[in-house]
Amino acid sequence: MRLSGAHLAPHWKALAAGLGIFGAAFLLSWAAELAQIDVPRSLALAALALIVTGATLGAGLAVALALRALPTVRLQLVGLAFLAVVLPLAAVLLSGWVMFHMGDDVKILAVTAASASAAVVAALLLARSVSQGIDRLRASSAALAAGDLAARASERGPAELADLAHSFNEMASNLARLFDARRELVAWASHDLRTPIASLQAMLEAVEDGLAEPGRYLPAMHEQVRILARLVEDLFELARIDAGALTLELREAELTGLIESCVRGLEAEAHARHVHLEAHMEIGARVHCEPAKVERILCNLLTNALRHTPSDGSVAVLVEPRPDEVQVIVEDSGDGLAPEAATRMFERFWRSDTARTSGEAGAGLGLAIARGLVEAHGGRIWAESRPEGGTRVSFTLPAVV
Repeated sequence: MRLSGAHLAPHWKALAAGLGIFGAAFLLSWAAELAQIDVPRSLALAALALIVTGATLGAGLAVALALRALPTVRLQLVGLAFLAVVLPLAAVLLSGWVMFHMGDDVKILAVTAASASAAVVAALLLARSVSQGIDRLRASSAALAAGDLAARASERGPAELADLAHSFNEMASNLARLFDARRELVAWASHDLRTPIASLQAMLEAVEDGLAEPGRYLPAMHEQVRILARLVEDLFELARIDAGALTLELREAELTGLIESCVRGLEAEAHARHVHLEAHMEIGARVHCEPAKVERILCNLLTNALRHTPSDGSVAVLVEPRPDEVQVIVEDSGDGLAPEAATRMFERFWRSDTARTSGEAGAGLGLAIARGLVEAHGGRIWAESRPEGGTRVSFTLPAVV
């Protein structure tokens, strides 16, 4: 049977520990014999120093290897504390025993006992401090595993434990945001699905009861079915983006035609809202993209801008070529962005309080899809308030060099 390194490691540790202890015992027996031989004092002291040093080093390495086999950090720290005390104590006692005739054995023992006691207390306090930090982190992780998303670890203590606790807290915060997003997804998706379904059901019941002619409700039913189909398509698109299954057929395309197509498609809605819609484009700006996806990005951004622009306002599309990319900007003359909206408007199903109560807000997926499509093209998207009022949403696409 072939043994791996993981299987051989305990055997090597045991062998090293045994050799270290054997070597220490051999050196100590040699020191005892040396003490019985009549040799010059200076030579004896030098030999004793070398022997005690070698014995201490060998025994220390052997026991340190053995301590790594202990199951918990607390036991390893306690063992290390006792090792740090016992080795110097043994070395001092050995030296005192060899030099017993000097008459300083009481002094040696007193100094050894005092230093050993101080070392034991300091080591145990250090071990207690480190183990308490680990215990706190373990308790927080257990609480998080039990479902307490508000559990956080204390970031006090040594730098390593503080960094570990900080990483744990960041993970817990991300998990809390993820669960909040999932709850919002279920709640708002249910709401956005329930409204057209309830409308369809009411119209069908009216037709079945003979209260209305089928032709009267056909346009409205068609509109509700279109809303449902668009919501389902948006959810499917987001699922593909999240799963990394979105495939893009990139090719060179001129932005002018894509922007003009989107503006023409939304002119009727802009006219109905009494909003001026215009485009300022650089002729010849070419990008690497999938044109259908870029059109969807633009339509989502323009639709959102029209919904948040009051009557007699304006919405504009601008194109600014850069050395390696092309920046597309959608500006409106609305109320601008609140601090929360600037950071959360690209989250799925997120809508500002005014959008939720206005009665005409979409499902809250358009900007999340726009962000996913822009990032899939290798670009960036961000939003900011305009100094003169309103909102500016910008995104970039790779330019054709």
